[in-house]
Amino acid sequence: MARPRVLSGIQPTADSFHLGNYLGAVRQWVTMQETHDAFYCVVDLHAITVPTEPADLRRRTRVAAAQLFATGLDPERSTIFVQSHVREHSELSWVLNCQTGMGEAARMTQFKDKSAKFGESAASVGLFTYPILMAADILLYQADQVPVGADQKQHLELTRDLAQRFNHRYGDTFTLPDPYILKEVAKITDLQEPTAKMSKSSSSPGGIIDLLEQPGPLRKKVMRAVTDTGSEVLFDEENKPGISNLLRIQSALTATSIPDLVARYEGQGYGTFKKDVAEAITETFTPIRERTEKLLADEAELDRLLAIGAARARAVAVDTMATVRDRVGFLPAPGV
Repeated sequence: MARPRVLSGIQPTADSFHLGNYLGAVRQWVTMQETHDAFYCVVDLHAITVPTEPADLRRRTRVAAAQLFATGLDPERSTIFVQSHVREHSELSWVLNCQTGMGEAARMTQFKDKSAKFGESAASVGLFTYPILMAADILLYQADQVPVGADQKQHLELTRDLAQRFNHRYGDTFTLPDPYILKEVAKITDLQEPTAKMSKSSSSPGGIIDLLEQPGPLRKKVMRAVTDTGSEVLFDEENKPGISNLLRIQSALTATSIPDLVARYEGQGYGTFKKDVAEAITETFTPIRERTEKLLADEAELDRLLAIGAARARAVAVDTMATVRDRVGFLPAPGV
């Protein structure tokens, strides 16, 4: 029986993934490659919907790809590639743009949020049509399932609507993707603002833990994490949001329940607890960082791995687009 195909992507918009990216997505992608025909891409086309320096984009795309391999994604079991290496993403996005109503696109909450942040006059058309490119990413590979969090459900609904619309107008062409609900992952919050989500765009440098963080700075961040005036290690999100966040992190990385952790640290105070949290993060991230650095030091090998993924992805994308072009009514390209 064929495995269900899954498609997901991550943006190269920072110099490192952070702890929330790792627990909420990437670690679960590694597990999914055992049960799915998995396609994972570094979505560099999405990254340029906001102003981006070319040199930064190139560097961050390589860093993102290297981290994916370093966390355990296997090029023999998953298709790992860079989005812009497969030109059919852009072509299908244009076709789907022409199937999307203005009001439909304007209802996307992510555009509203980001345009409010950057200012509507600074928001690009690319940012407005971002969800349609995301739909193209998914439909191009005939994905059966898409890992989604709460902030992406609306985009998947749009993808399904566009697939159904195209299929109704032009004949059965696209697989309708279903959501793959990721394993519930406790929300990881900012170490300095423990009531706010850990985020590259809003967290202060001291509030975010990077996957490629060196052990020394990482430990300092954890030891300086905001807690409260008490000394008991208890899970109480209202009165102890900082300690509760550290308990969630420790639990996720050590596969130990929060009640068991609370019992372990009874009467020990924050110092011992924070040292152990820092150690759990360091033990998880150090081998990933070392593998990432090794890959980045050998660009030829990293390029080879990405070329394997791009070739595999293009084989599927070219087939899908041939069908789309024919059904839309485009003339065959000369010499093809």
